[in-house]
Amino acid sequence: MAQENLSVVLHSKGDLRLENRPVPEPGPNDVLLQMHSVGICGSDVHYWQHGRIGDFVLTKPMVLGHEASGRVVKVGAAVKHLKAGDRVAIEPGVPCGMDEFFKNGRYNLSPTIFFCATPPDDGNLCRYYTHNANFCYKLPDNVTFEEGALIEPLSVGIHACRRAGVTLGSSVLICGAGPIGLICLVVAKAMGASQVVITNRSIKRLAMAKELGADFQLPLTKEDGPQQMAQKVADVLGAQPQITIECTGVESCIQTAIYATRSGGVVVLVGLGSEMATLPIVDAAVREVDIRGVFRYCNTWPMAIAMLASGKVDVKPLVTHRFPLEQAVQAFETTHQGQGIKVMLKCDKDDQKP
Repeated sequence: MAQENLSVVLHSKGDLRLENRPVPEPGPNDVLLQMHSVGICGSDVHYWQHGRIGDFVLTKPMVLGHEASGRVVKVGAAVKHLKAGDRVAIEPGVPCGMDEFFKNGRYNLSPTIFFCATPPDDGNLCRYYTHNANFCYKLPDNVTFEEGALIEPLSVGIHACRRAGVTLGSSVLICGAGPIGLICLVVAKAMGASQVVITNRSIKRLAMAKELGADFQLPLTKEDGPQQMAQKVADVLGAQPQITIECTGVESCIQTAIYATRSGGVVVLVGLGSEMATLPIVDAAVREVDIRGVFRYCNTWPMAIAMLASGKVDVKPLVTHRFPLEQAVQAFETTHQGQGIKVMLKCDKDDQKP
């Protein structure tokens, strides 16, 4: 371990480099991990392309990556529940103090939270990485490293469906069939949604949605305005959906989400777009359509692991490309070009298996 810790480091907008960094030592409450599988997220690509996301601005070199799993190689003195050799999934958000959000169980909202690959915090797209042991979750033998890495986006879907109140018999509209939209689809079905309709511009993405269990797939066209699209949703379902999960952040899609949702229903906003958007807020108000935000997730890893281990959710089809860590720049270009759904980087040069 004294040799190399190859890391994917973003120095500034457009300047992505592979470089060696020292292998870190775990603190008393940390574990040192040999990283195995790390997925590339849209936020990683956005930082690479723009150097910022909203108020989070890159001001110094930062290691990317936050969808991750690895193997414990060393434990801190106070760590009791993990040992060397354990396979773990990493929850990238670690609260830094016992504030009101932590006490309320909503630590994702804490303003002081550490979060991998969000400036100024380094991520885990590297050979070796230390993380708080309480936010490393042991993987069952029948859950692969790649599935462990996909628990991060799976957690977004779980948190969104919880916020939406998806339950047995729910009818759900999902706007967008990107990685998060597709994951919201499989989670909604696992939580009991009886009918799910999904929209997207890409016919290929809609075909994937059908394979993953979508009951209806609606292609978006330039001719359809938000109200027309909302009517198409109602037509295929036979009624307006009780819940809409908006995963694009596009203004017209948020408008569609509000118009489409049944009176008394819920719209959950998962996708992040422009800071300001024009919305039919009076339509939502007079029909008592609740609009709820989603910021990352909290308390989701145990449920996600149970879902994967039981076979209730299958995320394996989402991985369309794999690259060794040494080809990280090519992997980022593949993701940016939209060639696949989920691109996975393999960080252990001696173990490139899923």
